[in-house]
Amino acid sequence: MWDVLIIQPLVNILMLIYSYAWQNFGIAIILFTLLIRLITHPLNVQQIKGAAAMQDLQKDKRYIEMQAKYKNDKEALAQEQMKLYKELGINPLASCLPTLIQFPIIIGLYQSIIKALAASPLDLLSLVRFINPSLLNVATVIPLNSKFLWMDLGQPERLFIPGIPWGIPVLTVLVVITTYLQSKLMSPPSAAGAEDQTAAMTGMMNIYMPLLMGWLTYSYASGLAVYFITTNVISIGQYAIMGRLNWDNLLPKNLLPKNFLPGLLGADDKSSSSKSTASKNKKK
Repeated sequence: MWDVLIIQPLVNILMLIYSYAWQNFGIAIILFTLLIRLITHPLNVQQIKGAAAMQDLQKDKRYIEMQAKYKNDKEALAQEQMKLYKELGINPLASCLPTLIQFPIIIGLYQSIIKALAASPLDLLSLVRFINPSLLNVATVIPLNSKFLWMDLGQPERLFIPGIPWGIPVLTVLVVITTYLQSKLMSPPSAAGAEDQTAAMTGMMNIYMPLLMGWLTYSYASGLAVYFITTNVISIGQYAIMGRLNWDNLLPKNLLPKNFLPGLLGADDKSSSSKSTASKNKKK
C-alpha cells in the first residue's frame, strides 16, 4: 500500500522530470524537490501561522497568569488553557497537523530518490517495475545517468583536487551549513519566562541535527545531499518570503555594528543611537 500510494507516484514524477531535464539526474532532483515544496507550501503556511499564534499566546498576560495560578493543578490549567484557546480562536494542533501530513511525503521523497538511483542490478530491476510504461518509455531513461558536476549521485560525494591525497566532502560541508542556518533562522524567538530546559533542548537540536545530516551525507549517496541542500535553501526562502526568519538567532544585536542592517535592529537600538546623536548635536 505504501509503495502504491507514495513511492510509485513519486518515482514516476521524478523520472518524468528527469526525461525532460536533459536526462540530468542532479537537475531532476532539484526540480523535483522544488515542485513538491510548492505543492506542500499551503501546509507550510498553515504550520507557520499556527506556530506564530502559539508563540504570541505565550506572551499573553492571561496565559502567563494562569501558568502561575494553576502550576500545581494540571487539570485546571488544561481547562483554562482550552477556554483561552477557544476565546482567541487558536487551534493548538494547527502547527502539528501539517507536519504529520508532510511526514509521509518527506519519507517518500527520500525513498523515491534512493529507488531511482538504483545502485545495484537488483535495484535497477526493482526500479523498472515501479515505472509506469504509459508515462515513460523505460528504454529512454534506463540506465540512469547519475553523473552531475564532479560527482556520481549514486555514490558518496568527494572532490579530488590534484596534490591532495584525499577527497574533500564538499556537499557534506554545505549540508551542515545550510541545515544549521535553517534551524537557527527558523527557530522562533524565546518567549519571556520560557523554561530553560526547552531552550537547552532547542540549542542541542540546532547542533545535533546538522551533524546528523552531515554524517548521512558523508556516508550515503550524494543524490541525497543534493536533495538535502535544495530542501534547506527552499525552506529558508519560504520563511524569508513570509518574513518569519529570526535573524537575532544568527546575528545577536550586541555583535552587530550600529550601521549594519538597521532593519534587523530593534527599536531600543535605534532610539539609543538617536539619543546619542542628539546629545552630540547639543554639545556642538
